[in-house]
Amino acid sequence: MTTGNGSRTVRVGACLSLSGRYARFGRQAARALEIWRSMYGIGDLTIEDDRSDPNTLASVLPRVAANCDIVLGPYSTQLMKRAGRIAADGDFLLWNHGGSGDDIEAAYPGHVVSVPTPTRSYAIPYVQHLANDAAKQELRIVRGKGSFGRQVAAGAEQIALDLGFDTVHSCTSDELAQDVVPENWDMLSAGTFEDDVEIVRRATMMAHPPKRICSIAAGVREFGNEVKSTEGTFGIAQWFPGAERKALLGPTEHGFVEEYRKLANEVPDYPAVQAIAAAVIAVHCVVQAGGVSRELLWPTAAHLNTETLFGRFAIDQVTGAQVGHETTLVRWAGGGPGPVNG
Repeated sequence: MTTGNGSRTVRVGACLSLSGRYARFGRQAARALEIWRSMYGIGDLTIEDDRSDPNTLASVLPRVAANCDIVLGPYSTQLMKRAGRIAADGDFLLWNHGGSGDDIEAAYPGHVVSVPTPTRSYAIPYVQHLANDAAKQELRIVRGKGSFGRQVAAGAEQIALDLGFDTVHSCTSDELAQDVVPENWDMLSAGTFEDDVEIVRRATMMAHPPKRICSIAAGVREFGNEVKSTEGTFGIAQWFPGAERKALLGPTEHGFVEEYRKLANEVPDYPAVQAIAAAVIAVHCVVQAGGVSRELLWPTAAHLNTETLFGRFAIDQVTGAQVGHETTLVRWAGGGPGPVNG
């Protein structure tokens, strides 16, 4: 791809999980980038398989960085934690589309620009939805293993307390199974995709299952292949089609979704769209900065306030953490998820 004056080809590279535990999402991101390349005539796109493994990532990411002008990070908070350290040690800029952990987004100022909503804010739309119910029930926040679940749970608990919930409990899946729950209660589960699926399965089999369930995993359609009964389940997504946000940069939602549907015979989930957003924003910054060095791109990104089909983009000018983008609440009905309004 050439910059605005056509004088330079911008080489875009990404490390994505084409195999391993994160492959269901890494492949979507890779497919999305290929579609973006075809829509805009981009010729230089390199995608390396990190195999969902931090050690493999550590071996391939420096090579991608050495051969590309724009480097997109991997999918998953776990892998981005390793990638951010590699970017800082190697003194290059990494465009983070796949790791929303608070400790990742703000950990490497000047070396990581983050596109997704950070974990502390993930649960805002669900907790606000519950708060609109005059008779708020006890809320139990069930976290999976690892830092992602802990951070989402901590943020959700604080949001619930700020919104006036009288009874909020945070626990692990094992602790939930051992607790005596009230007859009427609501649940939020936050963990890896596999954690969330197991938490929802356990909760629905309890003597008093939750009246309302929200699972981070239910924000993607793959959830329906893993959980038998999804009707009424809420999910939280970084993006969901239908909002038709005004894309000031890059493809429109309608244009991209139609191209993706033609190629994959399915609608993309948010891992695909956040990858496109990162690439679009990165290339725009190259054009605006007039170069590809980290020293030029970081301040350009830090002062950018714009929108793509993914939603708003604005980062903390000191840390690089995302401050503009908001998550979307969805609810499963009729065999699939749809956006919740209000």
